Amino acid sequence: MRKVFDQELEKLSTDLVKMCGLAENAIENMNEAFKDQNKTLAKEVIENDRLINDMERTIESRAFNLTLRQQPIASDLRNITTALKVVTDLERIGDQAAEICELLLYMDGEHATYRTVEHIPTMAKKTRIMVHEAIDAFIKQDLTSAKMVVKMDDEVDELFNEVKMEIVEIMKQSNDDIDTCISFLMIAKYLEKIGDHAVNTCEWLEFRETGAVNDKKII
Repeated sequence: MRKVFDQELEKLSTDLVKMCGLAENAIENMNEAFKDQNKTLAKEVIENDRLINDMERTIESRAFNLTLRQQPIASDLRNITTALKVVTDLERIGDQAAEICELLLYMDGEHATYRTVEHIPTMAKKTRIMVHEAIDAFIKQDLTSAKMVVKMDDEVDELFNEVKMEIVEIMKQSNDDIDTCISFLMIAKYLEKIGDHAVNTCEWLEFRETGAVNDKKII
């Protein structure tokens, strides 16, 4: 029974790595779509979001079956719990990448606001790096790199504040840009949330490796 359990646990880990790849690919393509105003690529991100959702359901089903089949020891329970928690963050990263791409489909890339909201591209680049580094740290079980990702979140939060101030200034000058400004504010909020999910992934890595989160013992 233990051998079968270990094999199923390994499959769970393999599926989780695959889902990490899908989520990172969504962020990479979303950034490219935004940078190049590529609506074809934006549509691809939206369509591929269902693959991430399908993988989430597969992992959840495998994790629940593992829990029911054999009473896990503490380390097994940490692996299973981590999988269930991380897939939620990965799924939300995919959703938010798709939601940004949906907004891009209805935005005019030649609009002046594209050039005025200067901190959005930097914010998008920073969150892409955070997701990449968080996933890389998670797969490699690298707690040092994970802690660096957590620190980067303060930079994203500060960029979000900068974007909000830029948008306020634009709206003060003209009412013609309100719809575009709202779309940019939504994009910035999605990016800020993507950074949060990257942080969550790193914190769940800490839990898997130590049984604690932010130095607080859980299991």
